[in-house]
Amino acid sequence: MAQFPIYTTKGDWVAQLVEGYLYNTRGEWIGWVDRESNVYAIDGAYVGWLARDFRVLRKRAMGEFVPHKPPPRTPPLKIELPVSVPLPPMMAELSYDTKDVFDEMPERLSPIDFDKAKDID
Repeated sequence: MAQFPIYTTKGDWVAQLVEGYLYNTRGEWIGWVDRESNVYAIDGAYVGWLARDFRVLRKRAMGEFVPHKPPPRTPPLKIELPVSVPLPPMMAELSYDTKDVFDEMPERLSPIDFDKAKDID
């Protein structure tokens, strides 16, 4: 199972990409990445895109009315992650119109809140 660490622009390890699904550093499912490298939250809301240097980026001027997309299938809600990850790569400068999602709006990728989840019954 191939795993890739996701970093912030500052070089902090914040998530892990495992077979197209994103997990936070506690191993909780927080989103997924489609074939076009677009990143979505667990509720299907568009978050941004996965850059080549393994950061999740988003345009600043993007509106909130981007269509939702259902996840391909529900993955395990929690996984075991490695104890350590490689050092982050050198990050390219971001232009003013682009922001790092984990630096500026990490709440867009948060795990399932079971208090707000729909009842199964």
